[in-house]
Amino acid sequence: MKTTLKNVTVLMADDDQDDRLLVKEAFEENEFENDLRFVEDGEALMEYLRRDGKFSDPATAPRPGLILLDLNMPKKDGREVLREIKSDDALRHIPIIILTTSHEREDILRSYSVGANSFITKPVTFDGLRDLIGLIGKYWLQVVELPVEGVDVPSAR
Repeated sequence: MKTTLKNVTVLMADDDQDDRLLVKEAFEENEFENDLRFVEDGEALMEYLRRDGKFSDPATAPRPGLILLDLNMPKKDGREVLREIKSDDALRHIPIIILTTSHEREDILRSYSVGANSFITKPVTFDGLRDLIGLIGKYWLQVVELPVEGVDVPSAR
C-alpha cells in the first residue's frame, strides 16, 4: 500500500551518490510517495532554499517541509549550512535532521545547539537505513505537525 505521509517535499543534502540512491530506495521500499529531492552540497542547498539560479522556479524547487542534512560535504559543509538556515527568519522553521556518518560528540552538541531537530548516525546496512527511513517518515511526516508553506512565520525576536 502506497503511503503519502503529509504532502511535503523532503530535501536531502548529501554529496555521496550511493547514499542518495539508498535513501531513495528506502523511501520506495517504505512505499512513501512524498516528493524526495536531492542536492549534492551545502551551496546547492542554500541556492535551492533561496530559490537562486537553477532553483528559481518554485514549481521545480518546492519549499521542503523536512531537510535531511549530511555534515561532511564539499563547498559548504552541513555545519555551516545548519547555522545559516537557523539564523534566517524565512528558513529557520524548516525541520532539519542531521543524517551523517559522524558520531562525534562535538558534532552532536554543536548541531543541537544551533537548532538541529534530530541527529542520526547513518546505519551501515541497507536494512538499517530502510528501517530508519520508515521511522523518520512515520514520525516527521505523519505524527508531527509541520509548518505550512506560504504562511508567514512570526519572528521569535
